[in-house]
Amino acid sequence: MSPATQSKPVAVWWSNAVFFLAAHVAAACGLYLRPPSTVPRATLIMTILLWQIASFGITIGYHRLYSHRAFRASFGVRLVLSFLGAMAFQGSIKWWTLRHRLHHRFTDDEEHDPYCATRGLLYSHVGWIFYKPKYEKLEFIERDDLEADPVVQFQHRYYVLLALFFGFVIPTLLGWTWGDANGAFIYGGFVSRLLIWHCTFLVNSLAHWDGLQPYTDENTSRTNLVLALLTAGEGNHNFHAFPHDYRSGPAILDWDPSKWVIALLNTLGWAWGLRRADTNDIKDAIQHMSGKHADHHGPYTGSAQGIAEWAGAIWQRRDQLDDYLRSNSCACVVLIDGYAVDATSYMKEHPGGARLLRSYAVPNGALDGSEKWKDAGWAYNGGMNKHSNAARKRMAQLRVAKIAFEL
Repeated sequence: MSPATQSKPVAVWWSNAVFFLAAHVAAACGLYLRPPSTVPRATLIMTILLWQIASFGITIGYHRLYSHRAFRASFGVRLVLSFLGAMAFQGSIKWWTLRHRLHHRFTDDEEHDPYCATRGLLYSHVGWIFYKPKYEKLEFIERDDLEADPVVQFQHRYYVLLALFFGFVIPTLLGWTWGDANGAFIYGGFVSRLLIWHCTFLVNSLAHWDGLQPYTDENTSRTNLVLALLTAGEGNHNFHAFPHDYRSGPAILDWDPSKWVIALLNTLGWAWGLRRADTNDIKDAIQHMSGKHADHHGPYTGSAQGIAEWAGAIWQRRDQLDDYLRSNSCACVVLIDGYAVDATSYMKEHPGGARLLRSYAVPNGALDGSEKWKDAGWAYNGGMNKHSNAARKRMAQLRVAKIAFEL
C-alpha cells in the first residue's frame, strides 16, 4: 500500500459491518439448528435457484446492462433484473453501478479503486465493506443514463423494502407452500445470501489473483474456470479488457450463462443493441499476450505497443483544424497527445458512452476563442481512466492529423 493511502484516516462503516457480520452469524446459527440433512429437498433446490437468479440480477443487470451498457433492454426486463439485483443485497443499481464504473476507470489504483486488488486478497474480497468510502473521483463518473431510467430511480428509492421482500419474504412464502417456512427463511434468506455475496466478491478478489491472462496483463484481472462456474460467467475476468462487450467469455466454449441469457432475450426481442468488442482488437490482444509469453517479457509498462510512427497529415495552422470541423459538422474530434483524433466511428463502442466523448470534443469555432473545450489528453492519460493497450491502438487508428501549432 502506498504511503499516501496509509496516511489517510479511514472511518469504520459500522452499520454496514454490523449487518454483514450479523448475516453470517444468523446463517451459521440456522445451519446448526437445521442441518441440510433435516431440510426438505425442495428447500435446498430453492436455495440454489435463488442464488443463481439473484446472481443473474448482478451479472446481467447491474454489471453488463447498467455498468457497461453492453446492451439495451425493455422496461419489463429491466424491472425484473432490478428485483433480482435487490434480492442479492449488494446495494441499489445506482450505487453499485457508479462504484463499479469507478473501479474500471482506476483498476488497481489504491486510492481510487473501491475494492483494489493490490491492497490484498482479504481487502478486495470483504475488507472494503467495513470502511466508509471516500470516492474523490466519483464526480467524474457519468450518471446521466442512470438518472434518466425510471427503473433505476424506483429501485434506488425503495431499495431496502425491495431487498427485504425479495430476499426474505419471498423465500419464506415459497417454503410455506411445502411446509418449511422456517427452513426456507434460513436457507433461502441467509444461506443463499452468503452464496451470492461471496461468489460476487470472488470476482473482486480471487479473479484478480489466480488464473490466466490471455488478453492483457495491464491490470491484475484473470480468467479462472472455477470462478466462472460459480459466478454465472464472470470468472472469465481477463476479458474485461473489453468491458463494453456483452460477453464475459467470447469463445463458444467459454462458460458464460449470462451471455446466453442475454442472447436469448435478444432473440425474443426483449433486448437489443448487443455490443461486441472488435474482432481484430481481440485477436491483437491475444497475439500481443502470446508474443510476450513467448519472449518472456515483463508486464505492460504504460506506453502503447504496436503503434506505427505517424506518417499522415500535419496541421501547421489553426484554420486547418477549423476547416476539418466545418467540413465534418457532426464529427467528434478530440485532441490527444498532440493529435486530432476523429472518434465519431468509435462513439457507439466507447465504454464510457458517446456523451462522455462528446463532452471532450472540439466544437466548431473553438480555436478562434468563441468556445472552449476540455483537454482530452488529461482524461485519456489517467485523469479519468487507465486505457488499455488495445484502446491506445484504437485511438492511434483514429488519428487524422498531427497538431504542429501551439494550442
